[in-house]
Amino acid sequence: MNTVLFDLDGTLLPMDQDHYIAAYLKMLGERFAADYDPVALREAILRGTGAMIQNDGGRTNETCFWQVFSAALGEGVLGRKADFDDFYRERYNDLRSEAGFTPLAAETVRALKEKGYTLILASNPLYPEIATRARMRWAGLREEDFLLVTAYEKFSYCKPNVSYYREILAMCGLKPQDCLMVGNDAEEDLCAAEIGLDVWLLTDCLINRQNRDISSHRHSTLAEFRAEVNSWRKVTDM
Repeated sequence: MNTVLFDLDGTLLPMDQDHYIAAYLKMLGERFAADYDPVALREAILRGTGAMIQNDGGRTNETCFWQVFSAALGEGVLGRKADFDDFYRERYNDLRSEAGFTPLAAETVRALKEKGYTLILASNPLYPEIATRARMRWAGLREEDFLLVTAYEKFSYCKPNVSYYREILAMCGLKPQDCLMVGNDAEEDLCAAEIGLDVWLLTDCLINRQNRDISSHRHSTLAEFRAEVNSWRKVTDM
């Protein structure tokens, strides 16, 4: 194993996902309240998100979202994309208070980097890259530590579709048996095992809506995972 894929939300960035999403949608509604009914905007965003989750690879998630989003709100919203980008630049960082923080995130990434592991930030590509990189900063992470950061502009699948992981492997020239996926969702992250990736679930913010048995997969807190990393050999020693 020479490559580690990390989920972001709930894995390296502690958060209550439902609480964060509610705050995110509320903030978007307030920002565009003069132009769109907040309830209609919320429903359009959720429809667009649902379409991305169902995306079959025929278009990027970005294209998929905006097609469904504009169908719900009207074609005129396509001319407002720059305003939505400005929201992520100017207002989105106010949501930082809705997420937690642990120095263990950057410490773990740094320790793996020093041992020569290739690192990928495998955050579900439902957001523009500007938003995902903002949440990286909230977690204290450096962009240069990652070979790839997954975002909706680049990807045509989402978790829990295993083709999302195939897309990463193909893009980076990786073999599944050389990769470890570290995440906190028993559906979205654990499905990587279906195509041969090893999986390690972090339990600090574990999401297991279907009460799956995770006992056959490695799982621990982030602190315990960080301690395990200390015992790993350098990639050059393998």
